[in-house]
Amino acid sequence: MATPGEYLTFRLGGEEYGVALGSIQEIRGYQQPTRLAGAPDEICGVLNLRGVIVPVIDLRVRFGLEPRFDASTVTVVVNVRDSTVGVVVDAVSDAIGLTSQHIKPSPALGAVAGVEHITGIAVIERDGASRLFILLDIEHLVSDATLQAEFNTPSA
Repeated sequence: MATPGEYLTFRLGGEEYGVALGSIQEIRGYQQPTRLAGAPDEICGVLNLRGVIVPVIDLRVRFGLEPRFDASTVTVVVNVRDSTVGVVVDAVSDAIGLTSQHIKPSPALGAVAGVEHITGIAVIERDGASRLFILLDIEHLVSDATLQAEFNTPSA
């Protein structure tokens, strides 16, 4: 279950998502990464980030959407475990503070594959309108993809 705190919100397709702000290192304009031969489709490639080679994951592809890049596309650099990973999103919305009253448990989806990274749903009421965010466990979401890239990266 998601915990109260500060979250960075971003868009993918028509949905809004949130990840704990504490895992965010920086937000960068999209830069075409260097492709790795044999990497899964969701791995765009790698970037050289101040001397550190960072794998980049396209969350659109990870979530089954068609890849798309435009002027609002950004790479959010996150720190997970002992690694730095870039995730490509359509646009960053804002940083918001969520209390336990804003956070609802993720829906019971049974044995549906690929939803283990959803930790809850945030609901913000403003001016009579509801805004919903799908809260993600970014560490769980990128760790599987990163491991796949490591196994498929050609050795020197």
